[in-house]
Amino acid sequence: MKVVLISTYEMGRQPFGLASPAAWLRDRGHEVVCADLAVSAMPGAAVRAARLVAFYLPMHTATRLATRAIRNVRDLNPGAHLAAYGLYAPLNAEYLTALGVATIIGGEFESALAGLADSLAAGAVAPSSLTPLDRLNFIVPDRTGLPPLNRYATLVKGDDNVTTGYTEASRGCKHLCRHCPVVPVYQGAFRIVQPDIVLEDIRNQVQAGARHITFGDPDFFNGPKHGLAIVQDLAREFPGLTYDVTIKIEHLLKHRDTLPTLKNTGCLFVTSAVESLDDVVLEKLEKHHTRRDFTDTVELCRAAGLQLNPTFIAFMPWTTRAGYIDLLSTLRGMDLIDAVSPVQLALRLLIPSGSRLLALDEIRQLTGPFDAKALAWPWSHPDPSMDQLAKTALAAVGEAQKAGRYRADIFEILWKLATSQAVAFAPPLTSRSAIPYLNEPWYC
Repeated sequence: MKVVLISTYEMGRQPFGLASPAAWLRDRGHEVVCADLAVSAMPGAAVRAARLVAFYLPMHTATRLATRAIRNVRDLNPGAHLAAYGLYAPLNAEYLTALGVATIIGGEFESALAGLADSLAAGAVAPSSLTPLDRLNFIVPDRTGLPPLNRYATLVKGDDNVTTGYTEASRGCKHLCRHCPVVPVYQGAFRIVQPDIVLEDIRNQVQAGARHITFGDPDFFNGPKHGLAIVQDLAREFPGLTYDVTIKIEHLLKHRDTLPTLKNTGCLFVTSAVESLDDVVLEKLEKHHTRRDFTDTVELCRAAGLQLNPTFIAFMPWTTRAGYIDLLSTLRGMDLIDAVSPVQLALRLLIPSGSRLLALDEIRQLTGPFDAKALAWPWSHPDPSMDQLAKTALAAVGEAQKAGRYRADIFEILWKLATSQAVAFAPPLTSRSAIPYLNEPWYC
């Protein structure tokens, strides 16, 4: 049976969420076309011939972009069975169903997608909703037909732009942070991809030109032994290959003795969702770290020769102007300006369907009716000037990034917006050329 898998956006990465299910479907004998609309056009002929068209929805932006693509597919092939899978599919099931999506799949989607295709091929009744969390025996992702790696975001390392691959060693998360979209689907469950599958996927990407790998796990240290075994094998096989991972502050502190191993196996930087420097806010989010934990972790990583690239949600219902200025001041004082993507200093809290934030009375009091078009619960800050600052900051970051401004220059723009003071900061202690980062500017 002919199947088309569509991704609309995955943060500048070649989509694992297409390559992995494509392998399962092809293993069952189905004919699969993968389309990444972030870098290529809708494959009209393939869509017209398909019996099943499935949209990969791993995040909010991807889901927003998919709404138009779904309508295009319905126009091209009104008889196709439409499916949506990934974290944001079950979170937005009602809206997607209204658009014409017949099957919603969350959780561990590969086996479910293959089963759906088998059912359609056999003329059986297709399921309308599935959220499997089974422990799968994965198949090596099949990246046939996807755009080449050099079409995607690269690692910026000094004056060098390094071709970057992407894989996943695990899914889900053991933690229940209130704002995280993983939680409503996985509910604290954590699933691994078998090490031999991960390594073979990386081998294939190295052969395709990758010199750096991003591990997309929600937290690489949900299973520290699993993750460390993979990167140790990776370093032995590809000693010049570098990589980056995402790890919670809590886990970096708990497993501080492993930081030299990360460095010695080629880890260039660690992304960590810090979110806030306000201990009261961190407690509301149930992040299980404090401001002091963050500053300690920065020093631990530096001592190990690792760069920590923190991410933040700059504007939340509890954010004050003084708190925002404190965030900027702290980043400047800790020489982290070039380690933080500017959009991290302009993001506003997103409250998707099913968010645990809605368990807080204060959040419910600030939110309006669910906005199906925006796929989020709209909220207003108690201080309208903070909503205006957030809007202005996001627009300023977007304009500055389009103009090719350096991170430190954008930081100065945000400082002036927050304080109404134009301050010429001293050059950062660390040369911007020494801070490696991925050049995809967006985040969610």
